[in-house]
Amino acid sequence: MNRLVPGVLLAGGWLALLFYGSATLFWVVVVAAACVALFEYFRMACPGLTRPHQVLAILACLLPVLAAAAGRPDLILAAMIASLLAVAAIALHGYGAMDDVHRFMSCGGFATLYVSLCVAHVVLLRHHPQGPFWLTMLMVIVAGSDTGAYYAGRAFGRRKLFPLISPKKTVAGGVGGLLAGIVAALVLNQFFPVPVNPLALLAAAALLVVVGIAGDLTESMIKRSVGVKDSGTILAGHGGILDRIDSLLLTAPVLYYLLHFGLLG
Repeated sequence: MNRLVPGVLLAGGWLALLFYGSATLFWVVVVAAACVALFEYFRMACPGLTRPHQVLAILACLLPVLAAAAGRPDLILAAMIASLLAVAAIALHGYGAMDDVHRFMSCGGFATLYVSLCVAHVVLLRHHPQGPFWLTMLMVIVAGSDTGAYYAGRAFGRRKLFPLISPKKTVAGGVGGLLAGIVAALVLNQFFPVPVNPLALLAAAALLVVVGIAGDLTESMIKRSVGVKDSGTILAGHGGILDRIDSLLLTAPVLYYLLHFGLLG
């Protein structure tokens, strides 16, 4: 119950924001979430950072998400370069005061790519003509996959998928998650204002489930490498923001480019 209630509230808030909130309000909420996610990441990956350097690093890495307000990929790319320059400038200023400058620069560069660039694509999806529906589709695929993986893993899970990274994930769970994610996407497709080719959606859903699992494992790998269980405690029973968006971080860019190149209509 301590996970169910916050989960339902999060899902309800997400849907309300998508269908009743403006694109600007959506961007503001995403920027706030990205700030927290970056804070969680730097706290895990660079625990020795002083508070001033931590704040500067978050502001530097946040630039791609800020640039996403216009819904233009070219501005996000320019902001990526600006972020890397800003991270380098912070490292130059802090050289001699930081414990490990190379670690800071590596973490800053990865945070810009892994958190900010990927989160910026969530905003780009919102700017798509059918953005709210596609973001709902993405959420349904990820949630359906997680649910299917959980129950299939409990019932049939024997062989571990990546035991050194996530001991609870099994091959059976992965298969169950794949099937559940595909079924969830095909069901939701019946309610889309513009129907999508079922075969194209089936292939896209399968790809997004696999990428979502990879995103989940990526965050688990980061946490295990630094010796923490959850990225944070801001969400009761659900850990931190990064723990909740780990699957979305990699799937959002994939879905955006599937739409951008006309592979889903």
